[in-house]
Amino acid sequence: MSLKSRITEDMKTAMRARDSARLSTIRMLLAAIKQREVDERIELTDADVLSIIDKMIKQRRDSITQFEAGKREDLAAAERAEVTLLGTYLPTQVSESEIDAAIAEAITATGAAGPAGIGKVMAIVKPQLAGRADMAVVASRIKARLAG
Repeated sequence: MSLKSRITEDMKTAMRARDSARLSTIRMLLAAIKQREVDERIELTDADVLSIIDKMIKQRRDSITQFEAGKREDLAAAERAEVTLLGTYLPTQVSESEIDAAIAEAITATGAAGPAGIGKVMAIVKPQLAGRADMAVVASRIKARLAG
């Protein structure tokens, strides 16, 4: 079963259970998927759907920090619930040791040294870890490894 059809089935389940919070988040996700399909006139693959989910989670995390800065815990809690729900559609996250191993492998493969090599290393690591690790964390680890 494709990821998109799984999300659609989850929407139907949420409708039957009358779970309005879950339903609205799933509908928002399906709307983003449909929007991209219509804009690009293509049928999205699971990888494309994962990139949309990643983007939505990143937006929610940014919103959470803004809401917390504005002392709006009620809105931050709602965003956290959406992040948790969206996270259920992501593949299992890789461990920190696996991230470090992928970075080390990419550094030796590219022969990167210094800050100028960050882009080369990211180009190799990103396809391996996309959807399975927070790319901001990966980028900061690459910068730390190449700077030191």
